[in-house]
Amino acid sequence: MLLSKIIFFISLSILFYNYFGYGLLLALLVRCKRMLQREKQDDTVFEPTVTLIIAAYNEHAFIDQKIQNTLALDYPEQKLEIIFITDGSTDGSEKVVQNYPRITLLHEYERKGKTAAINRAMRIVRTPFVIFCDANTLLNTAAVKNIVKHYRDEKTGGVAGEKKVLTTDGDNAAATEGVYWKYESLLKKLDAAFYTVVGAAGELFSVRTSLFAPVDTSVILDDFIISLKINQQGYRIAYAPDAYAMERPSTSITEEHKRKVRISAGGFQSIVMLKSLLNVFRYPLLSFQYISHRVLRWTLSPLSLSLLLISAAILTFSAAGWFYSLIFFAQIGFYLLALGGWFLAAKNIKFKPCYIPFYFTFMNVAIYEGFFRYLRKQQSSVWEKAQRETTYINI
Repeated sequence: MLLSKIIFFISLSILFYNYFGYGLLLALLVRCKRMLQREKQDDTVFEPTVTLIIAAYNEHAFIDQKIQNTLALDYPEQKLEIIFITDGSTDGSEKVVQNYPRITLLHEYERKGKTAAINRAMRIVRTPFVIFCDANTLLNTAAVKNIVKHYRDEKTGGVAGEKKVLTTDGDNAAATEGVYWKYESLLKKLDAAFYTVVGAAGELFSVRTSLFAPVDTSVILDDFIISLKINQQGYRIAYAPDAYAMERPSTSITEEHKRKVRISAGGFQSIVMLKSLLNVFRYPLLSFQYISHRVLRWTLSPLSLSLLLISAAILTFSAAGWFYSLIFFAQIGFYLLALGGWFLAAKNIKFKPCYIPFYFTFMNVAIYEGFFRYLRKQQSSVWEKAQRETTYINI
């Protein structure tokens, strides 16, 4: 029983810290930092030349809307270079781009993956800053301005934009991703205020061109690796919540599952590739944030969920005390709601109280699947993207 209690409290502590404690600790540290340091405001105009790189694979149904959105960005035309990469597309996406002479088109018939496409595009970039964004997103008009202003600080090596999942009341369980991203956005805001964003999202992020190094084409999460490699050079990744990429949720929970498993496999690959970041003596602040926000989320937290349930069950049926029983039956209730959410999602029936427990459980199950996929080396960096809703709500 002693061993069960030890496992119970270690698991409970890890889960509390990862999902609640880290955010609370960051909020406290940020408040202390702001009391000791006064933030400087710089309102001078800062409009350097920038390159916007958009990788598009078989986006014919949406690419014209993406181009119109890109050309409407509020930034001096002569200072904004635009590159579209349509490598491997078989639906005529490249022909749509050819209708716009302002845009530089890169197209090869062979599909080598997004990472290879980015490496190729970066070879022709001549501006000091570059912004990457996905082809199935729309940017707010001030996105470029709101990103580049952070580069006034010479220690800023990159900027992470905001991801917004546009949902409606009629969307399916996959739309619960929007709730998750609201939580992630809060953590990113605290991360950046403390020191740095830990891994940018590929929907919208930017780097100093001089700091970019070609990425191995086997990399699954190119955005994550690129941004953390810049951190390792001694630079921080700033956060621009007022620069955001808007996208619709996956068309189904099956499509969302495909995406989550891929991200999870990429997470384990990243931990191995960035193993030096586990050395808190070499990167004190960065390692603290990286381990707390990312590594625990991909490793010990999913394991702790299983161990907490098992240890709580053993202690409950051993009559160890009311507290263990409370935690055990709370978990049973949570997972019953998740099971109900799974059933309703399969039937495409809306019931939000079940969707959040389901999505949380769904994400952690996907981590297990991603782990075994990574071990079996079954996750290619070239993958069939998850299908997303293409009808955008009024933005």
